Amino acid sequence: MISEILERAQARARQMNLPYEGALTPEEAYQLMTSAPGAKLVDVRTRAELDWVGRIPGAVEIEWQSYPSMQLNPHFPAQLERQVDKASLVMFICRSGGRSHQAATLAKQLGYTQCYNVLEGFEGGKDAQGHRNTVGGWRVAGLPWIQG
Repeated sequence: MISEILERAQARARQMNLPYEGALTPEEAYQLMTSAPGAKLVDVRTRAELDWVGRIPGAVEIEWQSYPSMQLNPHFPAQLERQVDKASLVMFICRSGGRSHQAATLAKQLGYTQCYNVLEGFEGGKDAQGHRNTVGGWRVAGLPWIQG
């Protein structure tokens, strides 16, 4: 099952011309998080998002940007290197997939060998009314999360 998920994610990355190993659905990321030895899910959302929107149990939390200024976290590389081994399968998640794409790209540049982005993120895309948490994402998929 692990190798099948990784193969699908790698095929998506080739189709999307991504600079890292693969792109995962939230369900695939959860399966890897719970079954692939040493796999790490890195949540790059802001502290405000984690506190007010919800957290993923077992995820490593490292802000990509800081709220409210949304300036890049200059300590991200060092924090990542302290908490995640470069040889680990590492998956990045954010609200909807943008910041986690940037984090996966940087991690690849830093020498991480198995970088994956979680498509749809925690809250998914916006619906016709402009609301999240109804179309795609970790929460809509019914995967484990807790309110801050």
